[in-house]
Amino acid sequence: MSCVSLPTVAMLKNDTIVAQATPKGFGGVAIVRVSGPQVKSIATLLTGQPLPPRQATLRTFLAADGETIDTGIALFFPGPQSFTGEDVLELQGHGGPIVVDLIIESVLHAGARLAEPGEFSERAFLNGKIDLAQAEAIADLIQANSKEATRAAQRTLQGEFSHAIFSLQEKILSLRIYLEASIDFSDEEIDFLKDENILQRWHVILAELDQLQIKSHQGSLLREGINIVIAGRPNVGKSSLLNALSCKAVAIVTSIPGTTRDVMRQSILIDGIPLHIIDTAGLRDSTDEIEQEGIRRAHDEIKQADLILHVIDRDSSLDDWKMEQANCPILLIQNKIDLTPHEPFVQTLKDQVIIHLSAKTGAGLTLLKNEIKRCIGWQPQEASGSFYARRRHLEALVQTKKHVLTGLEQLAHHHSIELSAEELRLAHLALATITGEITSDDLLGHIFSNFCIGK
Repeated sequence: MSCVSLPTVAMLKNDTIVAQATPKGFGGVAIVRVSGPQVKSIATLLTGQPLPPRQATLRTFLAADGETIDTGIALFFPGPQSFTGEDVLELQGHGGPIVVDLIIESVLHAGARLAEPGEFSERAFLNGKIDLAQAEAIADLIQANSKEATRAAQRTLQGEFSHAIFSLQEKILSLRIYLEASIDFSDEEIDFLKDENILQRWHVILAELDQLQIKSHQGSLLREGINIVIAGRPNVGKSSLLNALSCKAVAIVTSIPGTTRDVMRQSILIDGIPLHIIDTAGLRDSTDEIEQEGIRRAHDEIKQADLILHVIDRDSSLDDWKMEQANCPILLIQNKIDLTPHEPFVQTLKDQVIIHLSAKTGAGLTLLKNEIKRCIGWQPQEASGSFYARRRHLEALVQTKKHVLTGLEQLAHHHSIELSAEELRLAHLALATITGEITSDDLLGHIFSNFCIGK
């Protein structure tokens, strides 16, 4: 598995690619995008004459045999001032599938080939028009499912996330250079370890890194969401809670224990965060073969959950709530408060948060939603400046902090300037994987293969 360090000319692709840039199907307008060294000649063949740069021109689109395919708008963007950094042609015609196919067929006949998924964005990255985090944000912006997520993806696409990464890299590199320079004077009577400025600069780096992790975590929540499993014994109101959170009757609710025998899934949004809620079969000993399979699946979901809502009813003892096989936080829900004279409330007992509510009437759902947000680390005050981060970004930031802390320990406790400088070098490299300064070919292939055709 080879690594890429700032794309070189040898890596850039020299062929011309074409794809439909708008969704397939019938529509008012469809856009065909072409990029590569043959764009000028292809534009002349398709439209009958050269195109002026950066001007929307009404042209007739021609087939290889000279027959008219369509009449529409042609736009020519000379490289490097284009999205991909290459010559780019956009043909805007009528949105019929046959029309689009004929235009693409004509472009292919003129010497282009069909683009692979994400290849336009990949070329923009390889040509230095965008970094890897920005490239990923293109796909994330398209797939964003809330206005909060859209804004976070737009901030990353505009380069705010990358700018924060580069700023941190500069501080780390500057400190590392200072430490390495001090190695050359180790025989002289200069005690760099007593320089308070070094520790101050180190703490500035850690503070910036902490803030970056917070904003990235908020953006990751907007992008990935979390898996929430509703679990508990039969007939405690699990399906009623699913319906209440979903604001519609997605699950069958009866007074018969064991109604739910399979896994039910429903996604909702809370403050723009996608919550993937999973209702499971009631946990109990059963001789019914179908119910046993449902219980087995429930245990599988519990093992993979990010958060568990363990539902008990008002007659259950608060001391008898332990959830086996859970590897994540648990919120205990004491349901059916509507059968008591009490109002919904939140209580903490032995470090366990308990929400008393009614799934039937919806009383206490706001308390539950607030506790869910608290549990997953949602900070509304940070959300407005969050970056649409992926899991790999978060892992890189964790590795960066690990190296920075280890470097500080090597310097402060072991007085090892060499090892401290090496940890800073590794921290710098970890950050470089986010923007794509250093990354693997396999990772690039995986990232861009998940893009839409035409992007």
